[in-house]
Amino acid sequence: MAPKDPAAAVIVAAGDIAECPGGRQEETAALVEQIGPDAVFTLGDTTYPDGALDEFLDCYHPSWGKFRPITRAVVGNHEYHAPRAGPFFAYFCGGAGAPFEGRASFDIGAWHVVMLNSNCGGDLDVPSSVPDDFGGCGPDSPQARWLKEDLAAHPSRCTLAMWHHPRFTSGEHGSADSMRDLWKILQDAGADVVLAGHAHLYERFAPMNADGQVDVVRGMRGFVVGTGGKVPLHAIDQVHAGSEVRNTDTLGVLRLELRSEGYAWRFVPAGGSSFTDEGEAPCHD
Repeated sequence: MAPKDPAAAVIVAAGDIAECPGGRQEETAALVEQIGPDAVFTLGDTTYPDGALDEFLDCYHPSWGKFRPITRAVVGNHEYHAPRAGPFFAYFCGGAGAPFEGRASFDIGAWHVVMLNSNCGGDLDVPSSVPDDFGGCGPDSPQARWLKEDLAAHPSRCTLAMWHHPRFTSGEHGSADSMRDLWKILQDAGADVVLAGHAHLYERFAPMNADGQVDVVRGMRGFVVGTGGKVPLHAIDQVHAGSEVRNTDTLGVLRLELRSEGYAWRFVPAGGSSFTDEGEAPCHD
């Protein structure tokens, strides 16, 4: 998939990555190296089982760690098995947003990118050690206020958001209703793409509104890419009405080409699998 746009940026994304022993993070890291992206987006649960410093050094660093200088990382629930996800924030330093908050934004190519912390409790698999000072996910939370201000300050035709717990998934963990309000803020601002992990599968959704309805005019397209190396993968629980493509037996990474007026995607499989998924779409007008 050669870039059609000289301003395009290529990113690679996946979550649920490294575990020793038994993880297959070396296989997916080889895919990243073959693609040679401008940036790497990790989607939480970077190491298993506890997000401990030795897991980052022994399991993640020899594989995906070679891309740390170009990595932007969102925090998952397993990172919070360590107090305040301290090893995660220490390892990624500025690449994971403000320490202990896990939210940040930046521009890449023509796109504005927002990183959020989805460890909001409620319906989610979140350890009790998660502090309440990271910003929350409700409509009046510090994180929601920050998001509104950030989007207003960075108007862009094309916007991507990423966090760990998927707002929508057909996987056995279920959809994260607690991310509804943040999804609505992004939707109202005209954002285009949301990346998540947590469910150990690959899934692509039609453009969706915050209430779970297909909305091809103003909705955002979600990708769940919990296929970064942690095994086994998860089964499908109940197919969501907005789900367009699902796969539960293939590790791999998502290659996104962020163009000045749209994006193209391709799931790149590991282990010699033949499964892939690709397409392209414009950003909202």
